[in-house]
Amino acid sequence: YGLKQAPRAWYDKLYGALLSLGFVGSKSDHSLFVKKEPHIVFILVYVDDILVTGPSSSACKSVICQLSALFPIKDLGSLHYFLGLEVKRSSKGIFVSQTKYILDLLHKAKMDGAKPCVTPLSTSKFDHSSPLLADPTEYRSLVGALQYLTWTRPDLSFAVNLVCQFMHCPRLSHLQAVKRILRYLKGSIDCGLWFSKSVSTPSITAYSDADWAGWSIDRKSTGGFCVFLGHSLISWSAKTQSTVARSSTA
Repeated sequence: YGLKQAPRAWYDKLYGALLSLGFVGSKSDHSLFVKKEPHIVFILVYVDDILVTGPSSSACKSVICQLSALFPIKDLGSLHYFLGLEVKRSSKGIFVSQTKYILDLLHKAKMDGAKPCVTPLSTSKFDHSSPLLADPTEYRSLVGALQYLTWTRPDLSFAVNLVCQFMHCPRLSHLQAVKRILRYLKGSIDCGLWFSKSVSTPSITAYSDADWAGWSIDRKSTGGFCVFLGHSLISWSAKTQSTVARSSTA
């Protein structure tokens, strides 16, 4: 369920109200609140946008009614769009994507008519001797926007992590790499995450790997992992390791 909180309602008042209703704040995400009894309900708060979800529709509606008694709230019904995330439901599961966000990003970068490509990175290494960008503002803005896309596009994690490493001093070759990622997005606009319904208790499966001293400048490795709950991808990351590893599994 998507809710809209009145602008005059303060977050601290909402926080106090959630605690009084039996919700507990998540330690890993300060915007997430969880209530376990009698039915588990999750509430995600971002400024004046509130997301309520859980396995029991009646429990979610009960929480919405309780919040409505405390704050002026507009119930927007079943979730379809939240902070750039598009949610589509079917009898088999839920599909989450950022199609509109990608289209807006391509328009912002003036790459609406760009030729698509099939991979986010080329096989050639960056030319770190290419000219420095006279104004790095565009580069930083585009890379920041690409970071938000990794919420539904794990296939971008490695490439976005790579271009993020040059935010302080971007060069022409780095901007060209960003534009290649945008061209890749042009050819994969409708991709996203599929969360299928499970008929049995799903198992958790995790995979991890790292390249071997793949960064030519400091010889550090980039490590990555992904975690599946059943057939659904629920967590993933790709980032540069903090130290020089002596093996690819460090």
